[in-house]
Amino acid sequence: MRENNRVAAFLSSGAGRFLLLAARLVLGGVFIYAGYSKLHFDGRWHLGDYQFLFALAIDSYKMMPLWLVQWMARLLPWLEIVLGALLILAIALRSVTSAMTALLVVFMIALARATILGLEINCGCFGYDSVKPSTELLRDSGLLVLALVITAAAFFAPRARRAVP
Repeated sequence: MRENNRVAAFLSSGAGRFLLLAARLVLGGVFIYAGYSKLHFDGRWHLGDYQFLFALAIDSYKMMPLWLVQWMARLLPWLEIVLGALLILAIALRSVTSAMTALLVVFMIALARATILGLEINCGCFGYDSVKPSTELLRDSGLLVLALVITAAAFFAPRARRAVP
């Protein structure tokens, strides 16, 4: 119980709030950029064909049936953008940070599998400027730490109480 009070005190301090804001801005910005880079590359928007091109990157992992690859390719860029924006705006932090943490874990499982199998693929994480899976796995590890810290803070921070008229 005493430990929870210390965590809550730090989170409500100026330094704690600043660090959490910085972490939210970084993680939210990375998610927005990841979604954006799948939709805008080669100097132009690919709103009509992005899902086809991104589906090729997802399929290179050889982990899912084609129908699921197509579904993920259509949904994931927009989900990343929405989650990133919600995180930056501090809307529904518990749900958003939990979803981001879960997504990062799934991404890391896929990257680890690709690394173990020695797949020489463009992981698709940041559109077509992505690096090999082993390098992206290291980057995602840092992002996962950020996501876990923000998620823990969202659950430890006292929730604002609404005044009932």
